[in-house]
Amino acid sequence: MVTDHWQAPDSPVPPQYGEFATPTPSYQGPRPGHGWAPPPKPGLIPLRPIGLGTLLGASFQVLRRNPKATFGSGLIIQAAIMLVTVLVVGLVTLWAFDRIDSAPLDQQDAVAAGSVLTGVLSAIIPLALTVIASALLQAIIVVEVARATLGEKQRLSALWRRAATRLWPLALWTLLITGALLLGVAVVAGIVVLLVAVGGVAGIVAGVLVGVFGGLLLAAASFYFYTKTSVVPSLIVLENLGVRASVIRSWSLTRGYFWRTLGVLLLVTLIVQVISQVVSLPVSLVLGFGTVLVDPNGVFAFESSIVTLVVTLIVAIPIAAVAAVVQSAAVALIYLDLRMRKEGLDLELARYVESAAQGFDVPDPYLVTGHPAP
Repeated sequence: MVTDHWQAPDSPVPPQYGEFATPTPSYQGPRPGHGWAPPPKPGLIPLRPIGLGTLLGASFQVLRRNPKATFGSGLIIQAAIMLVTVLVVGLVTLWAFDRIDSAPLDQQDAVAAGSVLTGVLSAIIPLALTVIASALLQAIIVVEVARATLGEKQRLSALWRRAATRLWPLALWTLLITGALLLGVAVVAGIVVLLVAVGGVAGIVAGVLVGVFGGLLLAAASFYFYTKTSVVPSLIVLENLGVRASVIRSWSLTRGYFWRTLGVLLLVTLIVQVISQVVSLPVSLVLGFGTVLVDPNGVFAFESSIVTLVVTLIVAIPIAAVAAVVQSAAVALIYLDLRMRKEGLDLELARYVESAAQGFDVPDPYLVTGHPAP
């Protein structure tokens, strides 16, 4: 005989489970370990959109977290740039003065013009080195920030090898923006010179006005363009994009965050410049007064200038290295912040860290679907 089991509406235990059933407990709030938890921080920054304080702190923390790879790279590259510049330009300048002094009086004007042209052409060598070396350092710091965010710490050699794979597109981009800025300055200066040369008093007034307002317009355009394309280096290195595609994507990522990005860039630059002046100004004052006290009559002027140059380089190279690393790190962090805010990159990074910790082979989280792997 089959008997239907009946259950009271308020009974917490189905009768068919009898005395072995466990009643469902009522909700009494979140249990320990199941409430809100801060976002994970596997490495350099927490995996969430980055606040201003965190961004500024992390820009300097890059130096402390992996000093051999970051400060070491900056030191090597800045030393190479400054030493080559001093040697090439200095030797050419000494040669030019010697050539002018030894030329006959009736040929000194022509020799001077030729020497000036030679000096200008010689500046191309350190300029080209600066473009390539700056691009390399930028790529190194972008890779370091990206991997440090995931809790990884790479050696200097590994960073250089990874950065070298994207060196030429980044060097091309650096050359393009440098050339565009120089072209803008040349256009404004050329118009001013032309107005002053052919316009008399009215031309001088017009030249001054063009110089002032043209300079302001050029500065505003430079700030706007630099801000809109500020994450191009990170896109070239981390997403394996070309220059054109990086510019388009940077324009899109910074949409809606222009003023925030510009403010962070200006603030980081201001902090770096203030620190640089605080360190270098006392050295300059000591050198100046020391030279006057030791050699007031200028008997050892050449020797004093050599000592001053050497001490200046010893101080300037580390300062320039720190400044370059911090500013490059800030740009890379701005890129991460924009992608976290607009594309949920923080979730992708958290999944990557969790999967990698479990031994899974996971793809690069910075690559966007459809972009080729570097």
